[in-house]
Amino acid sequence: MQAWRSRTVPDLPATGEQPRVRAYDSKAQGLAEVGPDGGTARMYVCGITPYDATHLGHANTYVGFDLLNRVWRDSGLLVNYVQNVTDVDDPLIERADRDGVDWRELAEEQIALFREDMEALNVLAPASYVGAVEAIPMIVELIERHRREGLVYAVEDPTDPEHPDLYFAQASDPTFLSLSHLSPEEARPVFAERGGDPDRPGKRDPLDALVWRLERPGEPAWDSPFGRGRPGWHVECTAIALDRLGAAFDVQAGGSDLVFPHHEMSAVEGQVTTGEVFARAYLHSGMVGLDGEKMSKSRGNLVFVSALRRSGVDPMAIRLALLAHHYRSDWMYSDADLAAAAERLATWREAVRLDSALNAEATLAEVRAALADDLDAPRALAAVDAWAGASLAMDGDDTEAPGLVARLADGLLGVVL
Repeated sequence: MQAWRSRTVPDLPATGEQPRVRAYDSKAQGLAEVGPDGGTARMYVCGITPYDATHLGHANTYVGFDLLNRVWRDSGLLVNYVQNVTDVDDPLIERADRDGVDWRELAEEQIALFREDMEALNVLAPASYVGAVEAIPMIVELIERHRREGLVYAVEDPTDPEHPDLYFAQASDPTFLSLSHLSPEEARPVFAERGGDPDRPGKRDPLDALVWRLERPGEPAWDSPFGRGRPGWHVECTAIALDRLGAAFDVQAGGSDLVFPHHEMSAVEGQVTTGEVFARAYLHSGMVGLDGEKMSKSRGNLVFVSALRRSGVDPMAIRLALLAHHYRSDWMYSDADLAAAAERLATWREAVRLDSALNAEATLAEVRAALADDLDAPRALAAVDAWAGASLAMDGDDTEAPGLVARLADGLLGVVL
């Protein structure tokens, strides 16, 4: 699947030894160095289910982890960044049925819109952008391997005994729930709330996850050694990540609502296959809310990036509004966020258009230090604010500084001035 176009990332001068990035690892429950000492950093960020894209909650995640991509590149690393698209799943099919459209047309339309939004927000494109449909051969291969090793089992549907589904036995990995730090009792209602089926009769354990749903009338299906059907959600990301990144990749990332069940279950389905950890670190972005509630499709309280763009909002102001909040924070969006971001953007642009300004080498060093410290974008923005405010208030004699700040804003923060 085609991703979107990325702007060339500007090169920036050295400002001394750059610290390795430390970020909050949800599994370790503390800060940890993320990424290798050299070579290629490998990151997987879970993508959208394309039935209603792209709201600010989505954008908050992809802009947040775009910072990690940029900081790694700035430190000299290559980056193998992979993102999926869940372009066949119950929510997509249900929305298409509700609206009387073909599920494939709905997916294509929303994926195209997502690409436009990501390009507008200057999010670096993944090296591999993989849809669930195109990944079905690798998913089937992984499930077949699990089946040979006795890790999956069939569960009959009493209303349709001709179509048993396949479930992954989570008990096969003794580390299950070590990412979410939930007890089985705590995990069960969360599983039910987030697409699971803990009460389905015939399952060995309430927390076992569906990996292959056998064909039902009117539903999309593909051939497999275990019958025509379609994949479950979690195994999709497992198969894509292992195929494109291999075992023990550096970072698995996504919204905090993916910690359980999605990231937990994707991990165990991979670990029993390779004998290694699925990912070395798990990073999660906070939830964006509106009117006192989490912004979500089910609630319908969404602010769409495309709608803001159509109303004339500069995408860089949208990006700055997101970066004004730490990527791990939960926060409530309001129009004031966008107004403040637009004012900041105007100030920065005025400052970088000066013929000369105050020296900006210390500003570059501070931005790098802030982002290496758990991707602290608010601190990085404050550093640029200080330079811009001071340069506009007093005469500076550094003719190179405005260009340097424009490049650091683009290269490290993704803000095109």
